[in-house]
Amino acid sequence: MRALTPSSHRSAIAALAAADPDLAAIVGRHGPPAFRSRPPGFRTLVYIILEQQVSLASARATLDKVDALLPAFTPAAWLSLDDDALRSAGVSRQKQRYSRLAAQAIEDGALPLATLALRRDDRVRTLLTAVPGIGPWTADCYLMLALRRPDLWPTGDLALVKAVQAVKGLEDTPGPEALEALGERYRPFRSVATQLFWHYYLNRKAEPVTRP
Repeated sequence: MRALTPSSHRSAIAALAAADPDLAAIVGRHGPPAFRSRPPGFRTLVYIILEQQVSLASARATLDKVDALLPAFTPAAWLSLDDDALRSAGVSRQKQRYSRLAAQAIEDGALPLATLALRRDDRVRTLLTAVPGIGPWTADCYLMLALRRPDLWPTGDLALVKAVQAVKGLEDTPGPEALEALGERYRPFRSVATQLFWHYYLNRKAEPVTRP
């Protein structure tokens, strides 16, 4: 359960680029991705829930508005906010429900968020996905970003799917089974490979469109 560090992250990028010319091309064109992490805890879990199926900028804007409503970003404080306050901050009705269920599970002890770092990936995923609204994608992102686990491969992530299709020159959109098979070559650093594909995706989206 050793967490990634900036040093091991750099070493993993070098190893992956040496083993896969396509990943080497991403690094060559866009540079290495920055080491990405978030503090473990309830705020990061809510942040990832807010990121479900919306842009990163939209989720960040909503989080900033919620921050302004809370004296402390705790499950108890979250549960004390009424629906209108959350709606005014941009939290959808569905995400209100998901985040409240997560907060209640933490308060009840069903989700021992503070001790997840001591548990194996599969156990963390089981505990997180037992909460309605926290699926495999949210659990994997929490494992990667908050717990800095090195070997996650979120096959349900749309940015990963699109980046793999483009980088690998695939005619068809890869499904979960095809992605799972591809990911095997990146063990034990699939989280870092994921970040490389995300790096490609975000940089390509940022590139200006050139017209003939």
